[in-house]
Amino acid sequence: MTIQSKLNQQIANWSVLYTKLHRFHWYVKGPLFFTLHAKFEELYNESGQVVDQVAERLLAIGGQPIATMKEFLEIATIEETAGEIKASDMVAALVRDYIEIKAGLEQLAASAEEENDTITNDLAVGLIESIDTHVWMLNAYLGE
Repeated sequence: MTIQSKLNQQIANWSVLYTKLHRFHWYVKGPLFFTLHAKFEELYNESGQVVDQVAERLLAIGGQPIATMKEFLEIATIEETAGEIKASDMVAALVRDYIEIKAGLEQLAASAEEENDTITNDLAVGLIESIDTHVWMLNAYLGE
């Protein structure tokens, strides 16, 4: 898989995550509603920014970012929401998604390093750092 393909896969994953986070933001219920409602909004705002960053990087290296829901769903390695109702299920789904996205970013970083593309490598490594923090915090919420 080329760096351009890996960048498009990131666009797909972050776009699916963005939509999933919106659903969770709208449908979360329970005693931690205010905390999770705000956290999900923070995360979907971040996801939108990541999509833009990755797409702009792809354009800068001569690629063409995918830009339709059909394309996102075809190449994403994460799934759409499975209809999670409980807040803990929502958070657990996000942990799984972030771990999957991180795996793709690690592959992207390695490919970029092999091809001496320091900018793409730096982008991927920075996103990995952010994901590690999210996974830690979301797991702390779950008590794991």
